[in-house]
Amino acid sequence: MSKTILIIGGAGYIGSHVCKALSVKGYLPVVYDNLSHGNSWAVKWGPLIQGDIHDTASLSNVVEHYGPLCAMHLAGAIDARGAAMNPGFYYHHNLEGSRSVFQTLLENGISSVVFASSASIYGHPNQLPIDEDHPKNPLNAYGKSKWMVEEMLSDYENAYGMRFAALRFFNACGADPDGEIGEAHNHETHLIPLAIEAALGQGEPISIFGQGHALRDFVHVSDIADASVAALEHLLAEKESLRLNIGSGQGHTALQVLEAIEELFGLKVPYKLSPCNNQESKALIADCRKAQSILKWKPSHSEMGTIIQTAWKWHVQGVALCS
Repeated sequence: MSKTILIIGGAGYIGSHVCKALSVKGYLPVVYDNLSHGNSWAVKWGPLIQGDIHDTASLSNVVEHYGPLCAMHLAGAIDARGAAMNPGFYYHHNLEGSRSVFQTLLENGISSVVFASSASIYGHPNQLPIDEDHPKNPLNAYGKSKWMVEEMLSDYENAYGMRFAALRFFNACGADPDGEIGEAHNHETHLIPLAIEAALGQGEPISIFGQGHALRDFVHVSDIADASVAALEHLLAEKESLRLNIGSGQGHTALQVLEAIEELFGLKVPYKLSPCNNQESKALIADCRKAQSILKWKPSHSEMGTIIQTAWKWHVQGVALCS
């Protein structure tokens, strides 16, 4: 029986790490990606088909040709700050694009999907840590589009029997411990790679919003990949649909992250304070007990020192592999 899995957005940061984790478990990841944010060099464990999620004919051809057991939809616009400037793009790409994906999968006999959702659906938390039943009050078009897709999936399950695993990723960070792949965006917005560049004198002083005291749950990308594969196998076993937090359960401020980099490598991280953005949550820390119980998963790489060391190794050694 084929062990092929379709990874939509598999050339991206999270997607490429998911592909490696799938390969380790004996699956063949077939990547479908338009390469607007992904990188062809990051596709190492299976074929790459370049295509857009709105191109239903192209996506149908890929599904028909490869006959995957299941699909993982990891393609999405992810810059929460950009969503405030251009909400129409986020609704088009994240919401309408997802509908296009799900409809095409159903029409080709694929009735289960893992979806990359986000902790941004919670907005400002009522309590910490945040469990899955916490009220949903997203603050921008990014979070709103992710929540709408989750609700769409619920409707698709009720109407068409499409089972799903909506994984609410908290702050993905770090890099593959083996140094084969890592974070490399055309326009970097994430804290840790920007801080490493600033420490090495390769970029401008990093902008810290507000006073740098907002709490974030930083979870290693390899832990996210392992959780994603566990969720996939849950669906392949024909078990119930899931909505799960995927985080470390620990909170760090931006200033604490900078201090950790300085302590580990003895380099000052230059930064400047920028005005606070009211479209971003003041604190996001995951209650991950449900994922740990159902998926038999735990975040084994998400200690802050490990996160920074793997990110640093990738930045100084691995990024050269991209050129």
